[in-house]
Amino acid sequence: MNMSKTISKGMVVGFSYHLKNAQGETLDQSDEPLLYLHGWQNIIPGLEKELEGLVNGDSKNVTVPPEEGYGTYNEALIFQVPKTELPPEAELEVGMEFQTDTPEGRMILYLQEVRDAEVILNGNHPLAGETLHFDVTIKSIREATEEEKQHGHVHGPGGHHHH
Repeated sequence: MNMSKTISKGMVVGFSYHLKNAQGETLDQSDEPLLYLHGWQNIIPGLEKELEGLVNGDSKNVTVPPEEGYGTYNEALIFQVPKTELPPEAELEVGMEFQTDTPEGRMILYLQEVRDAEVILNGNHPLAGETLHFDVTIKSIREATEEEKQHGHVHGPGGHHHH
C-alpha cells in the first residue's frame, strides 16, 4: 500500500510559494504554508492544475498565463465614480477594496486613483493580465474532512477564515 499521498481532489494541501511576474519582480511570497482544498477552485485554476499529482516535499516551478490566473485585463472594468457615491466615512486609500453587486453577482473593485471630485475604481484584479511565475514547495497533504468538503474550503489553523 502506498502511504505517500498525492495531490488530488479532496486533499488539503499546504504549500509555500514565491510569486514573481514576467519581469522577475517578487509579487508575493509565503514561507508559512498556505492551506487549500484541492479540486474546489480555492486557488487560481492554472496553479491548481499544475499541483495535481505532486507529493509532499515536491517543488515545482509553475507559469500561469492570465487566462488561468486572474484574468486578462479588461478596460471596461475601469469606472469613474463621484466621491458622493462612496460611503462618507470611507478613508480613501489607493488599493482598498469596495464590493458592489452587479447583475453577474458580487464584484470587487479596487481603488486605483483618488481625484478631486471622483475616484477611479478598477474591477480588474491587481494581477489581471499578468503572467505569473510560482515557485511552489509542497509542505503537507492530508485528506479533507467531510465538513471541509461540504463547505468547500479548509477549516482550522492556517485555513481560510470567513470574513
